[in-house]
Amino acid sequence: MSAREEILSRVRGATADVTTEAGSVPRDRLTGSGAVDADGLTQFVEMVRDYRAEVVRVPADGLTEAIATALRGNGCRSVVVPEGLDPAWVESVAGVAEVRRESRTSTHAELDATDAVVTAAALGIAVTGTIVLDHREDQGRRALTLVPDTHVCVVRADQVVQDVPDAVARLRPDAADARPLTWISGPSATSDIELQRVEGVHGPRTLVVLLVDA
Repeated sequence: MSAREEILSRVRGATADVTTEAGSVPRDRLTGSGAVDADGLTQFVEMVRDYRAEVVRVPADGLTEAIATALRGNGCRSVVVPEGLDPAWVESVAGVAEVRRESRTSTHAELDATDAVVTAAALGIAVTGTIVLDHREDQGRRALTLVPDTHVCVVRADQVVQDVPDAVARLRPDAADARPLTWISGPSATSDIELQRVEGVHGPRTLVVLLVDA
């Protein structure tokens, strides 16, 4: 008997009296009811802040001013914007910084020379403080949110779900509608073996989340 056969024989002997019953997992326990309530929004804010990101809750009619304030507060003088970004948001950016269109900022070197990016989001997850981008027209290609040093991301309150299964269900209601996804939990950060934290290595050093109340 080989060593492998001996080990497997011992495992079979040790588990001979163990019985298991296979059962189906109820699907309704994996997902919630969609968008969260006020407590869920509070949890989302707390979790995002726990990652050392800045969160600002703003009314819908104060969003454009909040975008300008976020850029001004972080000293951003040039901002790349996705092609499908809301024109009113682009106008607010133009009031405080040079606007660089996604189609005209094609190389990583050009993005690296740009201070910030402003995007929308696909959704937010309350329990993890995660923001998910599916890179539709108002979010742009992935490089836009990885190279500039500051990311100002707009998340609507009705886009915040409770947990990851809720997010997956909303992101991909149809398997044929598969899209690339970027999951963001705070600004970019890493640490070495001595736990020295370094920010901005593989993504934005500064993340500002503007949570737009209904």
